[in-house]
Amino acid sequence: MNFFLKKILYAFSILLGVVALVFVMFQGFGDPARMIVGQTGDKKTMDNIRKDLYLDQPKWKQFVLYLNDVSPVCFHSKADIEKKKLNGFFMGGDTKFGIKFPYLRKSYQTKKDVGTMLMEALPGTLLLAFAAMLFATFFGILLGVIAAIKKGTWMDTSAVFSSIIGISAPSFFMAILIAYFFRVVLHQYTGLNLTGSWFDIDEVTGEKYITIKNLILPAFTLGIRPLAIITQLTRSAMLDVLNQDYIRTAYAKGLSKKQVIFKHALRNALNPVITAITGWFAELLAGAFFIEYIFGWKGIGKLTVDALEKLDYPVVMGAVLFSASIFIVINMLADVLYRVVDPRIK
Repeated sequence: MNFFLKKILYAFSILLGVVALVFVMFQGFGDPARMIVGQTGDKKTMDNIRKDLYLDQPKWKQFVLYLNDVSPVCFHSKADIEKKKLNGFFMGGDTKFGIKFPYLRKSYQTKKDVGTMLMEALPGTLLLAFAAMLFATFFGILLGVIAAIKKGTWMDTSAVFSSIIGISAPSFFMAILIAYFFRVVLHQYTGLNLTGSWFDIDEVTGEKYITIKNLILPAFTLGIRPLAIITQLTRSAMLDVLNQDYIRTAYAKGLSKKQVIFKHALRNALNPVITAITGWFAELLAGAFFIEYIFGWKGIGKLTVDALEKLDYPVVMGAVLFSASIFIVINMLADVLYRVVDPRIK
């Protein structure tokens, strides 16, 4: 219990730091009131918008009000609760204490709630990250095991050389190469699209339908770096485990090579691999910005880049906080997985 309480307190302290950093970073980057009304807005309208966004308050008070909005534990007036349509449990008089869903404010451009926009974009990012991580995990562990078993052979050399290239090449550079090679050069054979999301719209009926074809290129591109790292880690961990005494004992008992490798060696070698898988999955969810943008994949990354181009800071700030939260939650789940996979940690 103490372990989980420490983890939760640690997570909240990190999120508090992220909120402070995000708030400070976006101070002074243009006038939000001017962004909302455009160049033709009159002074009275802009003053009303500044008051509505708390921009007429001192910076420290703006930060406290922003923290109160994004925090699940809060104090809000009855008018604020109705105006912002806050969802949660509230009690008290005019100023109510509440436990609520974080309120990430509204987009300057679309006037929609940032939380709603992020939840609409989340399925695309989840699908892309899950597909990329599934590809990277399956082939990474497979190649790592083969490289360890066939140490010193051409299979080992090829796996190590390929993984070094995969780690070294930046994702945005690989995205451009893969998009050009598979979409332009080999399009008549692959039939893959350069851009597209996880759904298409029927031109006749206007209904949405799921399509997987658009997922192949961005998932493959996004999975290259974690694939390379998982291959290296699996190979290194397997080589270390295969030299342990209990492996020789297992062979001496007459167990088959397949049983020794997959039942005994691989399970005990998975701890660093799980660290890589969970860490990279969190990173893919939080940082697939360039891949989504290059391939036109409708997810949180593309939403954030589009918002940056339009100086729509509430969307950007909300996306950063949302991504940080996902990263923290997945890393906490990883600690639980360690205990399941490797009983020695208990």
